[in-house]
This record gives sequence, structure tokens and C-alpha cells, in this order.
Amino acid sequence: MSQDEALKVTVDWKDVLRTSKTTTTLQVVVNPPLRPSSSIHDAAWNSLRALHADYVRFVPWLPYPRLAVAELEPPTAEHTSWDFSLIDPLVSDFFAATIDHPIMLNFSTIPQWMYRTDKPVPYPTNPDEVTWKYEQGQELRDPSAKEVADYYSRVAAWYARGGFTDESDKFHSSPFHYKIALWEVLNEVDYEHSFTPQTYTKVYDAIVSSVRKVLPDTKFVALALAAPSDHPDFFEYFLDSKNHQPNVPLDYISYHFYAVPTAGQPPEAWQYTFFEQADKFLSSVRFIEAIRQRLSPQTKTAINEVGCILPGDPEGTETIPDTYWNLCGAMYAYVFAALANQGIDILASSQLVGYPTQFPSVTLLDWKTGQPNARYWVLKLLHDNFAAGDRLIKTSDPSPDLLAQAFLSSDGTRKLLLVNKRAHPLAVQLPGAMAAREAHTDVTSGSAAPSSSSLSSETLVLGPFSVTVVTFQQGH
Repeated sequence: MSQDEALKVTVDWKDVLRTSKTTTTLQVVVNPPLRPSSSIHDAAWNSLRALHADYVRFVPWLPYPRLAVAELEPPTAEHTSWDFSLIDPLVSDFFAATIDHPIMLNFSTIPQWMYRTDKPVPYPTNPDEVTWKYEQGQELRDPSAKEVADYYSRVAAWYARGGFTDESDKFHSSPFHYKIALWEVLNEVDYEHSFTPQTYTKVYDAIVSSVRKVLPDTKFVALALAAPSDHPDFFEYFLDSKNHQPNVPLDYISYHFYAVPTAGQPPEAWQYTFFEQADKFLSSVRFIEAIRQRLSPQTKTAINEVGCILPGDPEGTETIPDTYWNLCGAMYAYVFAALANQGIDILASSQLVGYPTQFPSVTLLDWKTGQPNARYWVLKLLHDNFAAGDRLIKTSDPSPDLLAQAFLSSDGTRKLLLVNKRAHPLAVQLPGAMAAREAHTDVTSGSAAPSSSSLSSETLVLGPFSVTVVTFQQGH
């Protein structure tokens, strides 16, 4: 492609739009591939360790009750069922892989016996067997939520205070004194147990009031909504301090976004669907931010599940093209730039490991080998080059097929993020980029680590679904 055909990207380095507050990170959902017996155990946890990410979200979740719930049976006058033996190895591996970094912890699944149901809900004996029927019921057997709150304060004490006293006044000793920066209260409450804003706020207040006694320095994250654009009532109610008990903090809200093609849609159409859905989500973020700013401006925002899901998940019946991982990575980079412009605090890619029966199209690693795919490398490229405190610079937008956003790092380094939203190459002209360094992922690099080179001209050809970071020489 000639220079005349290239899209010209211009940057006004003197025009600062805002200072970024955005930290890029990921979520780790507990599942069997992360257990010590897994063939990819070491590779998966090493990949997490290599990211050096802050605020990684760790979620023991409902498909594997024995890996997520520490008290699977209700207490009796004679005994309790507290058992962390299958959970502890996963938690220990997580903290070892994120050592010296603040983290976000979310034991998202309430013990099922705390809910009223027509009959007891069974769960698999095999901890590796998936079930999507564990969570049932919409009414807590203790409507005050004290029972739920006491459960979570004991879990917190097990991991942060060396143990807890159970319902029978027996002390359970643990070896753990982990520092927990953020504690998220439940997950996708608009779906799981179908909370109303009023019920969730009551449960949140009870859990936070109880857990704070154990973790006085911890901040709390609320909501974790699956479909935020469908539930403005949650934000309106929860963020209004008059709906809370006195002195209950509103530190963070959180919510999620996944791009999902319709069943039967050909893969060549996904490039349009994913970015169109991303734009609709970004519009929802602006709306939610207006509510937050009006009601609780001191509250921060964590968008802590972002990714793509194919129609065959969670089982994984869809054939996944290799280019899908690059497309989904490009979408994450596009969303990152937009949310940095909106002042979002945390942006987490979902998830470290998915596999057939548990959302294989959402994985950042190959579930057979544990090796990173393109989505992982995009996350690492963004994490290694952009951080909270960077200044966003006014950048031209020459084509709807291209995202271009310049950043000025806190040390004065000038960087330019380029995202090719399409499955064909794009040539871009970058004035002043001669001899700049570029690093990129695209469909030609596939699941390999980002390639890097020095630019020999001011024209750069972006491969299909490329995510490229150009680092300018000082003075340019």
C-alpha cells in the first residue's frame, strides 16, 4: 500500500484530554484446570504471575460447589460442615501468583442451604464435575441476612486472620494472613438468585458490616451486574446513600460486558457485531457514569468482566476460528481506550482459563496446554505500556475501521495505541514515527508473543485485528 492510500493519524501532544485512571487486569474463575492435579496447572499460574497485574479478580463460582463453597451443609447442634481442603490450594496458588499486588476477592456463591427451596439442592460428589443447577431460590431462610453475613466474615477470617469461631463456638485455625485489598460482594446479582435492588442493598450492607470487622482496611465492590444496561434501577437505588445503613461504604461498583454473536452468524460478520455491541456498551457506561457522578461521585468503577462469548458456550459446541482470539483481543483494546477516556478505574479481561463445559470461548489460555492465546498477549501489551496516571492526548480519528489514541506516560514517553477493527490490513501514516519502536499482535502472529520492530518509514501497515503500540523516540 502506498503512502497516498494510508490513513493519516495526527497527534497534538500539547492537547491533554484527561489523565487516565484505568488499570488493565483480568479475572480468574476457579475451575478444575487450575487445581494442582491439572496438567496445565503450572503453565496457567505462571501465565498469571508473568502479567504482574494489580486488582486481579479471583472468583470461586457456582459451577463447582466443592471448589467454591466452604460450608456445603447447614450446621446442626452436633457439628458443622466447614471444609476448605479443596479451596485452599486454589487460593494459595492465586496469592502466590499475585504476590506484592493488590487483589480483588469474590467468594460469589452463597451456600445453597441458606435459600428456601422445595427440597434440598444436591451437588456433585466429584469436585471436578460441573453443575449449573446449584443456585436455586430467591428468598433467604434468614431474611435479616445475618446468616449470610456471618458466613462471609468467617471465610474472610480464614484467609486473613488465621481462623474463625464457627456456629458451635469451635475455633478453626488456618495458616493464612493474606492482605485483601478489595472484597466484592456476590456476582451478577441481576441473574443469580434474581436479586432486586432493595434486597441486594440489604444483603450488601449486612455482609460489609460483618466482613469489615475482620478486614477493617479492605475496600468493597458492589453489584457485579451481568446486564447493566437493563438495570438502571440497581444504580439509582444502590448509589443513593439514604438506602444504606449508616457508615456502610460505597467504595466501588462493578459490572460486565461480553460481545455475543447471534447463533448461526458467520464468523466473517463477528468483526462488525463485536464492535457494534462494544459501542452500545460504551454508551451504557456513559449513562451509568452520569448516575454515579450524581449520586455518589466518590465511588469508583470496576468493569471486571470483559470478553466475547460464542453461542455454543458454556459447553463449547462452536468451532472457534484462530482469528477469533485476535478479534476479541482487538475489541478489548478498543474498549480500554474508550473507558480510559471515560475515567473508569479497573478493566478486567475475562477469564484466565475457560474450557469445554465452562465457557471455552472466554479463555485467555489454551485449556489443553495452558499457553497464552492472542487475548492474553493483548492484555499484556496494554498492561506493560499503559497505566493509571498516563495522560490521554488528542488524536485524529481518520476511519471507523481504526482506533487511534495517544498517551503521554508519567515519565514523558509518547505512545500511540492503534487497533485495526477489521479482518483486512490497514495502512496508517504516522508523522514523526521514523525510527519509533512498534510492538503488535495480529492474525499473522496468532497466539505468539507480540512482535516488535523499529519503523523504517512513517507508514505502518496494520495486520488484520492488529493491536499495535508505537513508542516514539524522545523529542518526536
